[in-house]
Amino acid sequence: MTARSPPMPDAVQFIQSLVNGVGVGLIYGLVGIGFCVIYNASGIVNFAQGVFVMLGGMACEVLLRKFHLPLPIAFLIAVPFVALVGLLMEVLVVRPMWNRGSPLFAIILATLATQIMIERITILTVDEQPHTFQEFTLGGPLKIGAIAIPYQLFWIVGCGALMVGLLWLFFTRTRAGRALRACSQNREAAALLGIPVGAMLLLSFALSAALGAVAGILVTPMQAIAFNSGTPFGVSGFIAAIIGGFGNAAGALAGGILLGVLQAVAIVLLGAGFKNVAALTALLFVLFLFPSGLFAGLKPKAH
Repeated sequence: MTARSPPMPDAVQFIQSLVNGVGVGLIYGLVGIGFCVIYNASGIVNFAQGVFVMLGGMACEVLLRKFHLPLPIAFLIAVPFVALVGLLMEVLVVRPMWNRGSPLFAIILATLATQIMIERITILTVDEQPHTFQEFTLGGPLKIGAIAIPYQLFWIVGCGALMVGLLWLFFTRTRAGRALRACSQNREAAALLGIPVGAMLLLSFALSAALGAVAGILVTPMQAIAFNSGTPFGVSGFIAAIIGGFGNAAGALAGGILLGVLQAVAIVLLGAGFKNVAALTALLFVLFLFPSGLFAGLKPKAH
């Protein structure tokens, strides 16, 4: 017997998959930007970045379910809470190793161990079941012909654009942002110029944790969050950052969208089992042919 190939999707199914892929890809992009922020300030790859996504969605869901807070209030509490977790990670885990001159690979492994510890704490304090909450705007989806667009997707696109715009203003219009950019270009020279590199590292962890929290809150109404959800988001965000050119925030966002679309196409053409295959294939393709990333030209030039 010959193996049967999966049925070809119709145009509506294909377009619907692309729409969903863009939404998920924006989440990957925000996670990838979090990787870039910390890497630019320190050269550290924070493999706990995905856990910030999980904590953002989980904290918001707990505040909504247990404390019956309005969504805007839960959002305004959850994001600073996760940013505080990022600060504590830098102070309790990264900073002591940094001050002792530990190799970067040891610090990177420590961030991975921290993620595992946070996941176990989440099981003990919440539970191990998936959690979700209702979309920000009820009554959807929006119908355009046969294409259904969840209202939450508009929130993801809008908030993603807002976050990118705010980050651009931060990095180009504020002293702290310009100091972070200086650290990304040459940390030793920045220190000689009087820039507090240690404080910039602390700021980078808080900022990347806040970005992850926003991504987690945005995606939870569309995809339930459990204690171990951070790992797939972290891996996808890492791949998005590599595709875009590691350390390049704008490239990471573009890489995330591309990755989300590629995964959506793989699912609809080949099946759900090929989602991760598509991501790893894209990663290998970029590493072999474009080691600086597909979107290296999007990185702002120093002035």
